[in-house]
Amino acid sequence: MTAPHTAPETAPETAPETAMLLAAGLGTRMRPLTGAAPKPLLEVGGRTMLDRTLDKALEAGVTRAVVNTHHLAAQIERRLAARAAPEIVISHEAEILDTGGGVLNALGLLGEAPFFVLNSDTVWEDGPTPALHRLAVAWDPARMDALLLVHPTVAATGYTGDGDFFMDIEGRLQRRGEAEIAPFVFTGSQILSPALFDGMAPGAFSLNRVYDRALERERLYGIRHDGAWHHVGTPDSFERVSRLYAHIAQGDAAAPPAQADLFDAG
Repeated sequence: MTAPHTAPETAPETAPETAMLLAAGLGTRMRPLTGAAPKPLLEVGGRTMLDRTLDKALEAGVTRAVVNTHHLAAQIERRLAARAAPEIVISHEAEILDTGGGVLNALGLLGEAPFFVLNSDTVWEDGPTPALHRLAVAWDPARMDALLLVHPTVAATGYTGDGDFFMDIEGRLQRRGEAEIAPFVFTGSQILSPALFDGMAPGAFSLNRVYDRALERERLYGIRHDGAWHHVGTPDSFERVSRLYAHIAQGDAAAPPAQADLFDAG
């Protein structure tokens, strides 16, 4: 059984107690690695990416995690059964619903309060203050329907895209649009208000539809991640991250460096 983790006494009062972990993807770009194992169960530094994310959620004050499953679901459910905490609830999708549809499908399990939504197949290192703690401190329901953790595009290990967002001094986000490059890429960690899903029809759709709704209301915000973030999208990028963590475990390299935060939220 996985060694139990406990939430720190310093978890902010604003911390969501519930998290949605997205684990239903097919992992198509990671083949052949995902032919026999789902992407969230691939190990980095001796620990699955799914467990790494759950550990961070637990440390941020999460007591209940809803995990959606589809591809090789039985393997994920067996792995989760080995954990002592947080409480795990499975939201199985007979047909894959994409990120937004998956969250909407699980709303009844997530409750009426704001919740974390986390990718279960990413790897990041915290800066001086854990990233999910910083998200919780920065969350302001009077101004926000969505708060995304973003990372500098040029500093994202393994990322080759053009970025996702611009961010102003108050943290408001705007999409890249027709610009050649945006300074920030979305990391896959966020806090969402369930009100964002009001009136949406069930089915498969991306969370981008939810972000567009928040943008229209001027209630889409971000904070800059001040640690290291690794994009694990292909077998090559997975191999690079695995080598990095193997070196760290052997004492051959320093931990991924923290980065100065321009929009410090605690």
